[in-house]
Amino acid sequence: MCIRDRPFLDPLPDKYQDSMTPFQKLLMIKLLRQEKVLSAINYYVEQSLGKKFVLMIPPKMEEVFTDTDHNTPLIFILSPGADPMQNILKFSKERKMIEKLDIISLGQGQGIVAEKAIDQGRKNGRWVLLQNCHLSKSFMPKLEQLIEQFEEDKIVDENTKEFRLLLTSMPASCLLYTSPSPRDS
Repeated sequence: MCIRDRPFLDPLPDKYQDSMTPFQKLLMIKLLRQEKVLSAINYYVEQSLGKKFVLMIPPKMEEVFTDTDHNTPLIFILSPGADPMQNILKFSKERKMIEKLDIISLGQGQGIVAEKAIDQGRKNGRWVLLQNCHLSKSFMPKLEQLIEQFEEDKIVDENTKEFRLLLTSMPASCLLYTSPSPRDS
């Protein structure tokens, strides 16, 4: 049994080593070492197509920022070990908004604080960073309502145009179930 960190590099028994394609070996990893599939897929793609297909080059904040406005939040999907905070702080300094950056770490009871910060941010042209949205699932419907109201807000002055809403969250895993309406039954 293979206990190495990269089992997809281990040779297979002679009978299988030469008779299996790289993709078949990848399937074998999926069967025997499920937790190593992502690494094995990256290796397979790198070997088959080249390194440029597995390199993840994060976009620059300047590029991402141009896609936002006072009505469009910027959402950072977190992954283990990745924290966009330093990039956000650096970028806010470059844009001379560091003094107007409100950072709220969501969690129990922070929904009201976040709501007030968003309201003040829109009025005063501030940036609001809501961290860890995944920890405040009960606040998400209210946040969605607030964002939908951005479009309906007809009063847009220079302060409102400066406002930005930045959100961080781990990816959500959920199942959506919709039951048929009584008319459909």
